Amino acid sequence: MPDISTINGVDITTLASFGGVAFADGQTVDGQNVALSNESHVFIDTTGAISSGTSSVSFTSGFSSTYHSYEFHFINVATGYGGMEFQVNAAGQSGFNEPIVSYGRYAYHNESDTGYSIGFSSVGSGQGQTSGATGKTDYVQINVDQEYNSSDAAAAGYLKIYNPTSTTYAKYFELRTVVMSYHPGVWETTAFGYINTTSAIDEIQFRARSTYTFSSGEIRMYGIKA
Repeated sequence: MPDISTINGVDITTLASFGGVAFADGQTVDGQNVALSNESHVFIDTTGAISSGTSSVSFTSGFSSTYHSYEFHFINVATGYGGMEFQVNAAGQSGFNEPIVSYGRYAYHNESDTGYSIGFSSVGSGQGQTSGATGKTDYVQINVDQEYNSSDAAAAGYLKIYNPTSTTYAKYFELRTVVMSYHPGVWETTAFGYINTTSAIDEIQFRARSTYTFSSGEIRMYGIKA
């Protein structure tokens, strides 16, 4: 019997069960992989292992109207103290310099359990809208205060962008990261904002801040199903 891609006209990659029999994630039907329909994150692309000394990485494809939002996951990304930042391009544009309005906040607790603090963070800052402006075109800082003298220190977290291909609304985003701080201790940051353009977004760049470079890590791009 040949491999099949549909059952009663339904693509098998969208089936979680058929005839009362549930499919396990990754199970095959005549050689065709079955993905569970309740899986919300759909893997699109990855930087792979980021080479040491790399200053920036970009995703220049993958955005489409297929998904209502997109997530970028940061897996053990090490940059040193400066941390990393992001910017985007609207369709047909270049330079990664779209107007953005954003803010950030943080929470910190040291390893020795002798100190902690919370407050507004430099993550997401520097992007406030000024009188008569639509937002600054700086890169948005993603994390801060990363330990730089320890081989086991890195950043982890995510950036989520809502409806980036809309041509009606601004593009809202949220990000959250956790790092081993140089103090040392845990440093958690969150930031929120919007890319102040009604043009579709089709490219994004992540780069190490200041004079720093990436030393390791991976960034993965996912589409989020409705």
